[in-house]
Amino acid sequence: MALFQVCKLFAGSLRGTKKQLVQYCLLISLLLYFLRSHLSTRSEVRDALEGSMQQQQRLPLETSWGAPLVWGDSESSAQRRAKFTHRSVRTGLMTLAVGPYAHFLTRFLSSTELYFLPGNTVVYYILTDSPRALDPLPPLGLGRELRVLPVSEAPGWERLAQHRMALLAAAIKEHAQKEVAYVYCMDVDQELVAPVGDEILGRLVATLHPELYGKTREEFPYERKASSLAVVKEDEGDYYYTSELYGGTCTAVHAMARACAQLILQDREKGVTALGLEESYLNRYLIDHRPTCVLSPEYSWWDSVLSVNVPRQRVLSLGRRCDAMEPKERQGQGC
Repeated sequence: MALFQVCKLFAGSLRGTKKQLVQYCLLISLLLYFLRSHLSTRSEVRDALEGSMQQQQRLPLETSWGAPLVWGDSESSAQRRAKFTHRSVRTGLMTLAVGPYAHFLTRFLSSTELYFLPGNTVVYYILTDSPRALDPLPPLGLGRELRVLPVSEAPGWERLAQHRMALLAAAIKEHAQKEVAYVYCMDVDQELVAPVGDEILGRLVATLHPELYGKTREEFPYERKASSLAVVKEDEGDYYYTSELYGGTCTAVHAMARACAQLILQDREKGVTALGLEESYLNRYLIDHRPTCVLSPEYSWWDSVLSVNVPRQRVLSLGRRCDAMEPKERQGQGC
């Protein structure tokens, strides 16, 4: 009705032809359509922003002992990144690429070049039994360096898990602590798909397991055998941490890796193997030495029916994803 009256007004005032009248009406219709579409889009954007803000407000941003619980897009993470804006920090990223895991190295380095502490000075420490695989060294960005540290082959995941903490402790003591302020240890069968920035920096940093986040301590796969030095009592524990990413200052990470390596060695001498291998000892240590910064499951995630939904996936575990696939399916996924 309103459109008819406007058209009638045009017809009366302009005294145009029927063709002109139709053109004016069509023009007004188009204007009304685009105006309505614009208002609808603005409403959708506003609703999306409000939904995102409400989601962030629901996310826990602090542990019970006062350590930050990091979600990358939260306001608190932005504030943590701002603290390092004008600081020059050298950080080490350490990984083992031995045996069959070496083939993940190219994808790992490509993704870390894009997303790990962008704009910062980063030294890659590659512990590998195949140093020729990195000859020639891959091109790196400005402020990026790479150290190849030869190690003996440790075939089989269980054997590697028994030695990794000792290898990391030795590499930190002999190399990293002389060159960097922070060092982070990551599994090589991972891929970064979104920025992992200065919000992760802290004295002792651990990452929440995506399949166990939000569950009770009774559901955590802590080591329960009393014969193991990784044993956790029923009234102990706050979270369950993954061994796929942890770090902090060189001093703190070296102390943790050395302590875990010693416990693993003592258990092995007794013929005891913890349920979660090195992850069990890591969780035992972090109960006794609570981390000063806890990373949300955004920083260690894989596609699983048990994995919690996160606002943004930042680090994906290719190895865990491959483990869930059928053998034929793995071939086309770079497993």
